[in-house]
Amino acid sequence: MNTTSAPASGHDVARRTLPDAPFLAAATGRTPSRRPVWFMRQAGRSLPEYRKLREGTSMLASCFDPEMVCEITMQPVRRHGVDAAILFSDIVVPLKAAGIDLEIVAGTGPVVAEPVRSVADVRALPALAPDQVRPVADAIGLLLGALGDVPLIGFAGAPFTLASYLVEGGPSRNHERTKALMHSDPDTWHALLGSLADTTITFLTAQLDAGVDAVQLFDSWAGALSLAEYREFVLPHSTRVFDAVAAAGVPRIHFGVGTGELLGAMGEAGADVVGVDWRIPLDVAATRVGPGKGLQGNLDPAVLFAGPDAVRRQVERIVGEADRALAAGATGHIFNLGHGVLPATDPDVVTSVVELVHSL
Repeated sequence: MNTTSAPASGHDVARRTLPDAPFLAAATGRTPSRRPVWFMRQAGRSLPEYRKLREGTSMLASCFDPEMVCEITMQPVRRHGVDAAILFSDIVVPLKAAGIDLEIVAGTGPVVAEPVRSVADVRALPALAPDQVRPVADAIGLLLGALGDVPLIGFAGAPFTLASYLVEGGPSRNHERTKALMHSDPDTWHALLGSLADTTITFLTAQLDAGVDAVQLFDSWAGALSLAEYREFVLPHSTRVFDAVAAAGVPRIHFGVGTGELLGAMGEAGADVVGVDWRIPLDVAATRVGPGKGLQGNLDPAVLFAGPDAVRRQVERIVGEADRALAAGATGHIFNLGHGVLPATDPDVVTSVVELVHSL
């Protein structure tokens, strides 16, 4: 493992160079020694060791405990042999750190005490300072010493997805209040997303300054939008986030759920790799994203419950589609799920998928 200096926020950062890491090779258009694989939500609810460690500690409290974050992030690396670790955190962590009154309610998700629905509410939003996420940076420092040559992915929620939680007050099926604000008061909407883009940039920059090897921007709810809505109300703000972290020189990944119709526009936002959910084949996704980008995905998480023969067939199908995508101009393929590991998933099945992908 070597280190190099790369600018992230106006000063030099000691950054690992991990020339042999398959994940980084695939993400940067080089030829990896094997097809890399990692899983969204690989650190968390499906692992018994995670549940034991988290007993008596709330989700948000665990996200601000550097030692706990380090241990939870390491658990799937030890158990599954994945090619990348992703920082254990939550997309609402920077909102909580900035002082917004919210909690993660078991069985529901993030719940905001005072939803944001007016220009006055937007103006009252607190700005995030880097010191407010110091525990996250401290956790990254611990992880860099523990991971060896395994890359560490930092992440943040995209401005639209953060806005949907703030406007709705929590998770929403139809995003009606969010879309109503977007269409009825575009100026307030863009002010809100501009503020959240600032928060996201600060959070990602803190992670980059601490030394993460890649970053992923989760726009989990962008699939609720039409292409026209995405281009007008979301794309400029996601683009600003990606532009702001480009100088760090690490791979940037963009992912959303149900975003098959948005993949071309999401690719334009500035990521090096576009994540694809399970609803469309990777070779079709490649034509929508266009050449010059890597792809990540896209096994349906539910397939992990279908038995070894079905899992093998679906993994082989995806690898074949990915190879066709590479032939069509995609710069790399990182095997992943099309969304996160489901809580009831057998961890041994996850391990077997890693071994299978590495064997193909």
